[in-house]
Formats: sequence, C-alpha cells, structure tokens
Amino acid sequence: MNHTNDTSRSSTRRRFLRAATAAGIVGMAGCNTPGEGGTATETEAGTETAGDGESPEQIGSGRSPFGDREVGGTSMAEMPDLEGELTLYSGRGEALVGELVGFIEDQYPDLTVRPLYNSAAELVSQLETEGDNSPADVFYSVNAGALGALADRGRTQPLPQEVLEFVPANFRDPDGAWIGTSGRARSVPYNTNTFSNSDIPDGIMAFPETEAFENDIGWAPTYSSFQAFITAMRILEGEEATREWLNGMQELGVSQYGDEFQIARAVADGEIAAGLTNHYYIQRVLARRGTGAPLETAFTQNDAGAVFNVAGACVLDTASDDTLAANFVRHLLSAEAQDYFARTTFEYPLVPEVEPIGRLPTIDELNPPDDLDLSQLSDLETTIELLRDTGVL
Repeated sequence: MNHTNDTSRSSTRRRFLRAATAAGIVGMAGCNTPGEGGTATETEAGTETAGDGESPEQIGSGRSPFGDREVGGTSMAEMPDLEGELTLYSGRGEALVGELVGFIEDQYPDLTVRPLYNSAAELVSQLETEGDNSPADVFYSVNAGALGALADRGRTQPLPQEVLEFVPANFRDPDGAWIGTSGRARSVPYNTNTFSNSDIPDGIMAFPETEAFENDIGWAPTYSSFQAFITAMRILEGEEATREWLNGMQELGVSQYGDEFQIARAVADGEIAAGLTNHYYIQRVLARRGTGAPLETAFTQNDAGAVFNVAGACVLDTASDDTLAANFVRHLLSAEAQDYFARTTFEYPLVPEVEPIGRLPTIDELNPPDDLDLSQLSDLETTIELLRDTGVL
C-alpha cells in the first residue's frame, strides 16, 4: 500500500476514534451475545452519496450537536480478530459508510476489505449475473427488501446464532439469512407554525381525506424507502385500496420532490406544511439549523406509514471464508459501529444497549405494523408498476 493510502487510512482512523472517544464507548463484559429482550439513503434508489441528491451538509452532521454520551454494547476489541481478504458489495454509499468500513479495516493489519459501492438493486442484479463466479463475500444493503430478494434466490448462507442474537428477532431474517444493522422509521415531518402533533392523522390511509394537507404536503416517489412504504401498503391494505390512496393524494395536490431530505428542508422553510420521509432526514435538518427550527416529527400507528425498515448485511453463498464474512458482519453490530450510525446518519441503532440520537422516541415507543415481515418488501416490481399506472412515476 502506498504512502498516500496509508496517510488517508490513518486520517480516517483518527477521525473515527475522536468520534468514538467523545461518545464514551464502553464494552460491556459478558455481552458478546446480547439477548433478544430490550428495544429492539442515497437517493435511496442510488447509493447515499451527495452526488445522488444528498446535500453535503447532512453528512456527518450527527456527531456534535448533542454532546458526549456513554454507549453500551460490545466493543470491537471484544470481537474476533479479522484476517484475510474480504469483498464487500455495499448498497450503502461510500459517503456515509466508507469511513466505518475503513476504520474496521484499519484495526487489523492482516485484513484487506475490497468494497464495491453501487445501488442495492443494481448489486442484486450484478450478483444474479455473476452467479457462482461472484467474488463477493458480504452484501450490505440499505433496505431489507434487497436482502430478502437474495435470500429468496438462495444466495445467502445462515449467520451464526451468536451474531444473530445481537439484535431483536424482528430485525433479522427468521431463518438467519440476514441481520439488520441500523433502522429507519417512516415518519411525517410537519411545520410547527402550521400544525401541532394532534393535527397529524395517526392513520396513513386518512391522509388523502385531510383537507388541511391540500396543496401543502410533499412526497418523493422515486425513493426506494417510499416505494417500500407503498409495497407495505399493498401487503397490508390490498392493491385496490393502495391505488385509491395514490390517486387521492394526487387529487389532494401532493408536491413531488427529488429526495426526502429536500422534503424535510421544504417543511422547515414553510414551503410545504408536511411531508412523508424517513425519520433521519428531519434530524439532520435540525442538527444543521438548530432545534429551534419549526420542524417536528409525527408517526402514524400500526400501518404502512409506520414501517420500520432496516439496513443490514448477509453472508453470500460465494463467500470464500464464511467465518471471516460473518465476523465482519458482527463488527457492524459493535458499540463503535452502532454509535457511528446514530451520530453520522441519525438512524436507529439496533443493538438495544445503544440509544438513538436526536428528538426521537425509542424503538419500543414506535408502533410499526405487527403483521409485516420486512422480507416481504422485496417485491418492488409490482409497486413500481402501480406507481406508473397511477401516474405517480
């Protein structure tokens, strides 16, 4: 490795260590296998990079506004060493997770990680084309749908139980094919100069009939999280009811945006009064502008509008060293990695001992639909056809 790369990796390590030290990360003795109790982007169609619609102002904005804190969980120092070469196909963008991947690699002198960054959908397609000849060991996805698609095609191998037990059962595949590493809740950003929390319906199906939203609410239908939300609506409410909802929202005068960060900013600016986004876009705007911005978060209850989706990882059937691959996934569940997700992306950590950052309810206080298996969200093709048929796309 040349001097330039060594310098870059050392800089990455220093940046990451500063964040980890500020967080007061502590490894909890005897917690290598946490139990199942407790709490349980990218244009998301792209690869979570500023060039894909993400403003640079949000990258890394979660690190400083909320002060130091102590973080529980299992530190990387308590995990098995990593040694060998590992090819990572990442549907999470380098701008958001490259620093974490580099930090993990930097901890182990005999580890080489070869990441390939692209959209999750394109990487799934690439894996399908490569078949048994794929060099990939681990697939890291921005959503559970892509992980479920690979599992359905028999392209994964089960993770060890000691890895699966890091997160509650509802955030991993029932058969152990994949595990969530961080989470995002569907939410409703609203402008506090226009609405109070009680003004926001607690059922997503009521939105097209809410006259207060007329010409004053936004969505981003090209986003994969929005499409997963509509997929959940199809599963929970049926295709005809979903069609009627999409038509009703258009009749209401919903405004279309290129990405969900734009929606959160538009709500804070008073351009629109409410929107449909993942929760962390709201927190990023607040981190940038201060908690005095007229922007708050509402959540619907036990329906498609309250879906809690996860970014996650799996070991592929082509992994040359499945033990190394599984232990790399384990490192994504370390105290350092979980705090990184909370501070850098404002996502929900999935390891119960690590709390989220920002003005957010805990995972236990959210009310996602009880009867939805996240693996079911892999059927995006039917959803895209419906969005096109209704004129949304």
